[in-house]
Amino acid sequence: MSDPPVVLELRGITKQFPGVLANDHIDFDLRRGEVHALLGENGAGKSTLMSILYGLYHPDEGEILIDGKPVRISSPKEAIERGIGMVHQHFMLIPVMTVAENIVLAEEPTRAGVLLDFATARRRVEDIAARFNFAIDPQARIQNISVGQQQRVEILKALYRRADILILDEPTAVLTPQEAQELFAILKNLTREGMSIIFITHKLNEVLEIADRISVLRRGKRIDTLPAAGATEASLASLMVGRDVLLRVDKTPAKPGDALLEVEDLHVLDDRELEAVRGVTFEVKAGEIVGVAGVDGNGQSELVEALTGLRPIASGEFRVDARRLTGASTHRILDSGIGHIPEDRQRRGLVLEFSLAENMALHDFDRPPNSRLGWLRPRYLVERAKRLLKAFDVRGGGPQTPARALSGGNQQKVVVAREVENDPRVLIAAQPTRGLDVGAIEFVHRRLVEERDEGRAVFLVSLELDEILSLSDRILVMYEGELVGEYGPDVTEDELGIAMLGGTRETEAVA
Repeated sequence: MSDPPVVLELRGITKQFPGVLANDHIDFDLRRGEVHALLGENGAGKSTLMSILYGLYHPDEGEILIDGKPVRISSPKEAIERGIGMVHQHFMLIPVMTVAENIVLAEEPTRAGVLLDFATARRRVEDIAARFNFAIDPQARIQNISVGQQQRVEILKALYRRADILILDEPTAVLTPQEAQELFAILKNLTREGMSIIFITHKLNEVLEIADRISVLRRGKRIDTLPAAGATEASLASLMVGRDVLLRVDKTPAKPGDALLEVEDLHVLDDRELEAVRGVTFEVKAGEIVGVAGVDGNGQSELVEALTGLRPIASGEFRVDARRLTGASTHRILDSGIGHIPEDRQRRGLVLEFSLAENMALHDFDRPPNSRLGWLRPRYLVERAKRLLKAFDVRGGGPQTPARALSGGNQQKVVVAREVENDPRVLIAAQPTRGLDVGAIEFVHRRLVEERDEGRAVFLVSLELDEILSLSDRILVMYEGELVGEYGPDVTEDELGIAMLGGTRETEAVA
């Protein structure tokens, strides 16, 4: 049986930025009706290559062929006109508008040539959703639907514009395991309809589940293209990083000491003034990692925000090293010994327009040695940043590079470097490896274990069950704002999954 026809080909694509060769003569092809996964470390050149295909960048060398014919794509508008759609890692939706309004934006049906025809827009969205088996309400506002549904809206936007090539950039980075499985079912349906999909991800198990072929990039070069059949997570990780990667966490049993983080009967409201955290009580001791498992949206984010001063506490209290911090400002909380790796690095972790040196000093810019007599010491900030960028293997820029210029994974490394460098007593890590490649995940996991072994209390919140099971010495399960179970590190994934859905809900908070 012959291979399906090639619908897209990239030949010799090269792109250089100041000081960085992002793409180095890369060849890539996509066949009709296949999912072709693009793997690589953070900064390997995946997003740059897809940005060239989508018209956001122009290649310095090389050519693009669609259905065997050379084309020049100068803008996303031209890419869309040629049947290419892209779903970005950070969604491009307008929260106050409805699903239907977002989908038809810029291609709106009109009445009398000038008036938006809402009924026709809604009907068209319903038709295309039904054709591809998407469960979505066209009249719902984006701000009121889940992240998984927002992703479906992004895909429907591309389908509405008649895309037959779809680029998905880290499509499961913000999805729960259940939502990821729903997405895979959608993708399989799309490929059966003849659509071709480029799937960018760091999650090796997902690649093996969904992809037909896999291309691996390393430091701007294509290392190999191989069929998914017969590949393993270990072999793919080795291709990505250029060395063997430890895919499990290697750690000794914990030796817990005194309680450093104590939370008692904590109640926290969400943005709608509804109770998101309901009477939570727990403690994290020196020398242990306590993980919180749960389906997204069960109060984990509000809990972390309350403990870091980003959200007011309705009632209850918490202490760090026996000091009561309820109601304290974020600045005082951080000064009291809490480090915070936020789940949203761009919104909570970095000032994107600031340089990496400035971002590294956000906590303590006003204290020696970062400043003296009220004046910043730029030369010291640069030297400090150089050391941290090297120690944490941050790629894509130097101390003076704006944070915005780095890939998402390298931005995350900058945040981790700053928080660990500040030597906190308690480290709160929310989704610490979201969007990271296997090599970077291995590095972050090792650093978290080192923090534990040096006597810090580590409070880990993650949607990745593998991460919770690998790192945690104790596991708490959160469901509808309450802690409904406490487990040891030997708990099974099935047991946790049942508890995460409320199956073992208890009436009393876990102490």
